[in-house]
Amino acid sequence: MTATPANIDFDDVFKIASSGMRAQGARLRVIAENIANAHSTGSTPGAEPYRRREVIFKDMVDRASGVEMVKVASVQPDMSPFTKEFNPTHPAADKDGYVLTPNVKPLIETMDMREAQRSYDANLGVIDTIRNMIARALDILRG
Repeated sequence: MTATPANIDFDDVFKIASSGMRAQGARLRVIAENIANAHSTGSTPGAEPYRRREVIFKDMVDRASGVEMVKVASVQPDMSPFTKEFNPTHPAADKDGYVLTPNVKPLIETMDMREAQRSYDANLGVIDTIRNMIARALDILRG
Protein backbone atom coordinates (compact mmCIF):
# COMPACT_ATOMS: atom_id res chain seq x y z
CA MET A 1 0.00 0.00 0.00
CA THR A 2 1.38 3.40 -0.97
CA ALA A 3 0.74 6.27 1.41
CA THR A 4 -1.56 9.01 0.14
CA PRO A 5 -2.50 12.28 1.86
CA ALA A 6 -5.74 10.67 3.01
CA ASN A 7 -4.06 7.80 4.87
CA ILE A 8 -0.82 9.31 6.21
CA ASP A 9 -0.70 9.48 9.99
CA PHE A 10 1.48 11.63 12.23
CA ASP A 11 4.06 8.88 12.61
CA ASP A 12 4.49 8.78 8.82
CA VAL A 13 4.98 12.55 8.72
CA PHE A 14 7.67 12.28 11.41
CA LYS A 15 9.40 9.53 9.38
CA ILE A 16 9.34 11.61 6.20
CA ALA A 17 10.57 14.80 7.86
CA SER A 18 13.26 13.07 9.91
CA SER A 19 14.59 11.26 6.83
CA GLY A 20 14.86 14.63 5.11
CA MET A 21 16.68 16.09 8.10
CA ARG A 22 19.15 13.18 8.19
CA ALA A 23 19.82 13.52 4.44
CA GLN A 24 20.35 17.28 4.61
CA GLY A 25 22.50 16.89 7.72
CA ALA A 26 24.76 14.53 5.79
CA ARG A 27 24.86 17.02 2.93
CA LEU A 28 25.86 19.80 5.34
CA ARG A 29 28.71 17.65 6.72
CA VAL A 30 30.07 17.02 3.20
CA ILE A 31 29.80 20.73 2.35
CA ALA A 32 31.73 21.57 5.54
CA GLU A 33 34.46 19.10 4.51
CA ASN A 34 34.61 20.71 1.07
CA ILE A 35 34.97 24.21 2.55
CA ALA A 36 37.58 23.03 5.07
CA ASN A 37 39.66 21.51 2.26
CA ALA A 38 39.21 24.28 -0.30
CA HIS A 39 42.94 25.07 -0.14
CA SER A 40 44.30 21.54 0.41
CA THR A 41 46.78 20.96 -2.37
CA GLY A 42 48.98 17.96 -2.90
CA SER A 43 52.26 17.90 -1.01
CA THR A 44 54.48 16.71 -3.85
CA PRO A 45 54.73 17.62 -7.54
CA GLY A 46 52.02 15.82 -9.50
CA ALA A 47 49.99 14.92 -6.40
CA GLU A 48 46.27 15.59 -6.69
CA PRO A 49 44.71 18.17 -4.41
CA TYR A 50 41.50 17.63 -2.47
CA ARG A 51 38.62 16.70 -4.77
CA ARG A 52 35.20 18.16 -4.00
CA ARG A 53 32.57 15.62 -2.96
CA GLU A 54 28.83 15.61 -3.61
CA VAL A 55 25.95 13.85 -1.87
CA ILE A 56 23.66 11.73 -4.03
CA PHE A 57 20.15 11.16 -2.67
CA LYS A 58 17.86 8.22 -3.26
CA ASP A 59 14.12 7.80 -2.73
CA MET A 60 13.15 4.82 -0.64
CA VAL A 61 9.84 3.39 0.47
CA ASP A 62 9.28 2.25 4.03
CA ARG A 63 7.87 -1.24 3.54
CA ALA A 64 5.79 -1.22 6.71
CA SER A 65 3.97 2.05 6.01
CA GLY A 66 4.43 2.60 2.27
CA VAL A 67 5.79 6.08 2.98
CA GLU A 68 8.35 7.52 0.57
CA MET A 69 11.44 8.89 2.25
CA VAL A 70 14.86 10.10 1.20
CA LYS A 71 18.26 8.74 2.12
CA VAL A 72 21.85 9.30 1.13
CA ALA A 73 22.69 6.84 -1.64
CA SER A 74 26.36 7.78 -1.84
CA VAL A 75 28.95 10.49 -1.54
CA GLN A 76 30.82 10.79 -4.81
CA PRO A 77 33.79 12.82 -5.99
CA ASP A 78 33.09 15.75 -8.27
CA MET A 79 35.07 14.98 -11.40
CA SER A 80 35.27 18.56 -12.62
CA PRO A 81 38.83 19.58 -13.46
CA PHE A 82 41.28 21.07 -11.00
CA THR A 83 42.59 24.55 -11.65
CA LYS A 84 46.24 25.46 -11.94
CA GLU A 85 47.84 28.27 -10.03
CA PHE A 86 51.30 29.64 -10.67
CA ASN A 87 53.27 29.27 -7.44
CA PRO A 88 56.83 28.06 -8.18
CA THR A 89 57.83 28.00 -4.48
CA HIS A 90 55.04 25.59 -3.47
CA PRO A 91 56.22 22.04 -2.68
CA ALA A 92 53.62 20.60 -5.10
CA ALA A 93 54.64 22.87 -8.00
CA ASP A 94 55.39 21.08 -11.26
CA LYS A 95 58.51 21.79 -13.36
CA ASP A 96 56.77 24.87 -14.84
CA GLY A 97 55.84 26.26 -11.40
CA TYR A 98 52.13 25.39 -11.48
CA VAL A 99 50.22 23.80 -8.60
CA LEU A 100 46.96 21.92 -8.99
CA THR A 101 44.33 23.44 -6.69
CA PRO A 102 41.10 21.83 -5.43
CA ASN A 103 37.97 21.98 -7.57
CA VAL A 104 36.08 23.51 -4.61
CA LYS A 105 34.38 26.81 -5.35
CA PRO A 106 33.48 28.60 -2.08
CA LEU A 107 30.53 30.44 -3.66
CA ILE A 108 28.99 27.15 -4.86
CA GLU A 109 29.55 25.58 -1.44
CA THR A 110 27.93 28.56 0.27
CA MET A 111 24.87 28.36 -1.98
CA ASP A 112 24.62 24.57 -1.48
CA MET A 113 24.95 25.10 2.27
CA ARG A 114 22.10 27.62 2.30
CA GLU A 115 19.90 25.30 0.26
CA ALA A 116 20.64 22.34 2.55
CA GLN A 117 20.03 24.45 5.66
CA ARG A 118 16.70 25.70 4.32
CA SER A 119 15.63 22.14 3.49
CA TYR A 120 16.68 20.98 6.96
CA ASP A 121 14.74 23.87 8.54
CA ALA A 122 11.66 23.12 6.43
CA ASN A 123 11.63 19.51 7.65
CA LEU A 124 12.10 20.70 11.22
CA GLY A 125 9.18 23.08 10.70
CA VAL A 126 6.97 20.16 9.63
CA ILE A 127 7.85 18.31 12.83
CA ASP A 128 7.14 21.40 14.94
CA THR A 129 3.78 21.92 13.20
CA ILE A 130 2.71 18.31 13.79
CA ARG A 131 3.84 18.50 17.41
CA ASN A 132 1.76 21.68 17.90
CA MET A 133 -1.26 20.06 16.23
CA ILE A 134 -1.01 17.08 18.59
CA ALA A 135 -0.69 19.39 21.61
CA ARG A 136 -3.77 21.40 20.53
CA ALA A 137 -5.76 18.22 19.96
CA LEU A 138 -4.85 17.01 23.45
CA ASP A 139 -5.85 20.39 24.92
CA ILE A 140 -9.24 20.14 23.18
CA LEU A 141 -9.76 16.61 24.47
CA ARG A 142 -8.93 17.68 28.03
CA GLY A 143 -11.68 20.23 27.80
